[in-house]
Amino acid sequence: MKTSVERVQTGMRLEKRLLKVLKGLAEHLDITLGDLIEAIALHSFENNPPFSDGTLEKIRQLKSVYDLHLDASDSHKLKDDGENESVP
Repeated sequence: MKTSVERVQTGMRLEKRLLKVLKGLAEHLDITLGDLIEAIALHSFENNPPFSDGTLEKIRQLKSVYDLHLDASDSHKLKDDGENESVP
């Protein structure tokens, strides 16, 4: 049985190449980008890996295609181009 939810539009900013990988993965899985992000979040909240080995291989391929070299260790170090490193 499907669970009924209320979805809302949101404006979110993501790193450009990361978004391309996510969109490519959603296309590969034949789901929407929103459904993919919801699934990733819900799995992460339970400390449950969201992807099979086959899907992880597809992610590696997409990261290579879109020249994405970021990984989890970069997640708290990202800054927008043009941002100052120190806040006055």
